[in-house]
Amino acid sequence: MDGLGRPDANQGVYGISVAADLVGMGVQNLRLYERRGLVDPDRTDGGTRRYSEDDLVRLLRIRQLLADGLNLAGISLVLQLEADNARLQAKSAPRRRRDS
Repeated sequence: MDGLGRPDANQGVYGISVAADLVGMGVQNLRLYERRGLVDPDRTDGGTRRYSEDDLVRLLRIRQLLADGLNLAGISLVLQLEADNARLQAKSAPRRRRDS
């Protein structure tokens, strides 16, 4: 939780139907994206999916890529490349500050 009592962006708080409504997708789509490894929501002890703000952002990115004409295999590749790029940028940020 942050200082205002709100959950962290990576903390699962939304059930699947709420998450689907928030991103404008069907529940079955969210299940499919999970099966394909595109999203990995938290699970309660009872197995109920809980989506975080980060998951919602990822689902919106998936929706955008679908609208751009990519299939799920292409979306998986794009998401992996974006994650790799973000890791590399984060890793090199301290070095860039030192060199400045």
